[in-house]
Amino acid sequence: MIPIDPHKLPVHLAVIMDGNGRWAQQRMLRRIVGHQRGAETVKMVVEQSSLLGIKYLTLFAFSSENWSRPALEVRALMTLLKKYIRQETARMMRKNIRYNVIGNRNDLPDDVNETLDEAMQKTAANTGMVLTLALSYGGRQELSRAAARLAQDAVDGLVTPDKITTELFESYLDTGGLPDPDFLIRTSGEMRISNFLLWQLAYTELYFTETNWPDFTINELHKALTDFQSRERRFGLTSDQISRRGDISNV
Repeated sequence: MIPIDPHKLPVHLAVIMDGNGRWAQQRMLRRIVGHQRGAETVKMVVEQSSLLGIKYLTLFAFSSENWSRPALEVRALMTLLKKYIRQETARMMRKNIRYNVIGNRNDLPDDVNETLDEAMQKTAANTGMVLTLALSYGGRQELSRAAARLAQDAVDGLVTPDKITTELFESYLDTGGLPDPDFLIRTSGEMRISNFLLWQLAYTELYFTETNWPDFTINELHKALTDFQSRERRFGLTSDQISRRGDISNV
């Protein structure tokens, strides 16, 4: 297993879990089998992230665009989601992990929302890692919802244009209260962010791997995190500025 420096971990790790269907098709299996295998990878990544000390883990579980997939596959994915949440809630309690959900939950079936609500209520007092599931989520849709809520508050006289700042707008996003991701991993070889966290990924380090999600192992996770630890995050500054700032902070 590749060693990890515990002092250089991302505070917030985001993952686009891609390649379940491709993994299944390569083995001449039904696509849902790939999603089932992918759920096992989710369990590993959640547990490893918690053990390593990552404070926030956000998983792109079901996009707004995924509703256009065949109805049979969508129903199977919703059933698998409910099963995962129910089975894993006890583990989340033992590991002190708190569930969180972002996305347009109005589109989710009632029974799925009931399962999510129950899991979030049970884990609400947990103080360890925050596991956020992005469900029926799209970045553009999130920005539109945030703008609509902000506009309504302006109409109601709660906000004036001169008070609108980056920080204020962020509070209207689904991710309000969460830090932006430091690191994004996408599996299966696709090199795009696919409408995921468009606002929040502004300065996120990106990592792409050819490995399909069901084949993403602990070693693959550690390899990605090691790559993150080798990078210099400048946020628009120069390397010299970062170096001088580090020297000053060590005085």
